[in-house]
Amino acid sequence: MAIIIDPISDMFVRIKNAIARKYNEVIIPHSNKKVKILEIFKKEGYISAFEVQQVKDKPNFKEIKVSLKYKGMNQNISAISGIKRISKPGLKVYAQASQVPYVLSGFGTAIISTSKGLLTDKEARKAHVGGEVVAYIW
Repeated sequence: MAIIIDPISDMFVRIKNAIARKYNEVIIPHSNKKVKILEIFKKEGYISAFEVQQVKDKPNFKEIKVSLKYKGMNQNISAISGIKRISKPGLKVYAQASQVPYVLSGFGTAIISTSKGLLTDKEARKAHVGGEVVAYIW
């Protein structure tokens, strides 16, 4: 089993790969931060649902089963056009409250790690808080 240096990037790559293959679901190793990010994805309409479940053979381990969302006439266009990791383990990117970024002129969502928890860019602007820019999704 490989050591994952950046678990958030790993989650994004798994989601991108599942979308490229037109899968309906993807399994991701569990962490509380991933659950918070997926809550934002669900609230913003990028995924249908997600569920935390026990790994069958390992009772101490959990995984997250993410149901991807597709739209269009034949349900063949993903609700997620792109995901980009901004802050990385080797380079943290921060934004002040007055400089919280807009993604695609407000059509996308930035995820900001603030003192009030993980927030979308809109919520961070409304609460007048800045923090670490975790990712963009559109």
